Amino acid sequence: MFTYIWIYLLVINIVSCTLMYADKQKAKKNEFRIKEATLWQFAFFGGALGAFIGMRSFRHKTKHPNFKWGLPFLTVLQIGLLLYYVWN
Repeated sequence: MFTYIWIYLLVINIVSCTLMYADKQKAKKNEFRIKEATLWQFAFFGGALGAFIGMRSFRHKTKHPNFKWGLPFLTVLQIGLLLYYVWN
């Protein structure tokens, strides 16, 4: 069971980071963008670390206060929940 959780977290974080990259590329080209709600959904369901890494790596959504403060908070929360789950 625990292996599936790790695989899920790995995949959703890779997808979250990739979505941030894709949205940044679309923004540069003035194309149709990925909805912020979609980015938040992936972050909320376990991909906050990947989204945060994507935000910082690609300098995307860094001026939006809800991303600037919300993603780090959600990342810490998710890591804390994971550590709690591992240790109990």
